[in-house]
Amino acid sequence: MTKRFATALKTTAVMLAIAIAAPAIAAKITHVGGAPMYPNRNIVENAVNSKDHTTLVAAVKAAGLVDTLSGPGPFTVFAPTNAAFAKLPAGTVETLLKPENKATLTKILTCHVVAADAMSAAINKMIKDDGGAHPIKTVGGCQFTARASKGRIMIEDGKGNVANVTIADVDQSNGVIHVIDKVLLPN
Repeated sequence: MTKRFATALKTTAVMLAIAIAAPAIAAKITHVGGAPMYPNRNIVENAVNSKDHTTLVAAVKAAGLVDTLSGPGPFTVFAPTNAAFAKLPAGTVETLLKPENKATLTKILTCHVVAADAMSAAINKMIKDDGGAHPIKTVGGCQFTARASKGRIMIEDGKGNVANVTIADVDQSNGVIHVIDKVLLPN
């Protein structure tokens, strides 16, 4: 075998290996808000690319939580969409984003964060192990209740509002995001 042929054969083998692996790698990337969520990026690095989470990103910036959510974690974030924020009474988001309301905004946002990397299978197991309702303690000091119905996880906040997980298990380098359809509120 000539050196040229051996090099060509090796190059072909590498290209074939990449072609075979590429679909498997691509299959692990979830899209949220039209953007790929890369598992090797942190929560903030991915969230800023989702067109469905611009309000959440603005709120995280206003609350000064960018560095925290970019940190090592692990974090589980229940991430409300723009449509979830739009369900709040008129003017609520605008009021919360004002500097004088930073403490309230921070409380609400940190009530969406759990200091763990909890994928949906683990949450479903906890719900089952606890007889259908699992208490969730958040870093913001809130206690919510997780339930499941037909394989879908629901989170009930302190006011009785129920958020549905619409996209689960969005893997991040510092945890996981579960997209939800309502903003969770503290008592």
